[in-house]
Amino acid sequence: MKDLLVRLMELPDSSPLEKKLGADESIVVKRPIAPEKSIVSKWVGQHFSPNWKDEVEAAFNTTPTNCYIAIRDQKILGFACFECTAKNFFGPTGVLETEQGKGIGKLLLLKALEALKDMGYAYAIIGGVGPVAYYRKTVGAQEIEGSEVSVYQHLLKHPR
Repeated sequence: MKDLLVRLMELPDSSPLEKKLGADESIVVKRPIAPEKSIVSKWVGQHFSPNWKDEVEAAFNTTPTNCYIAIRDQKILGFACFECTAKNFFGPTGVLETEQGKGIGKLLLLKALEALKDMGYAYAIIGGVGPVAYYRKTVGAQEIEGSEVSVYQHLLKHPR
């Protein structure tokens, strides 16, 4: 899988989607705070992977956290992290299967990329991407040639 490059100066505005999800679905997207670390990391480990749980825990090493979560009625629906595994990297990210198709993942992506832009980056890297077409369509991401060998090349994976 290749890495993707996203130009942060031309991101779509996230505020209309954020307002719509709030009004239609009662969804709040926010950066979690330190007292929520165990809740968020446990949820990611249960619904996604132990490696992603590790990356989420790294997101809590900054204040504010390098993570966004989508919640409704005290339940986590999705998450997106950035600058956890490498500087200027977006990911990991995931949304519960039952909540997909509502725009939650898109909003989490945009909020995380906006945060990277606010940190002073002009471009962001999405590492080891599976859904290339989604990122190309949503934020104009482009494949980085020669990026098959990436930061994830020798990743140790938790046994299942």
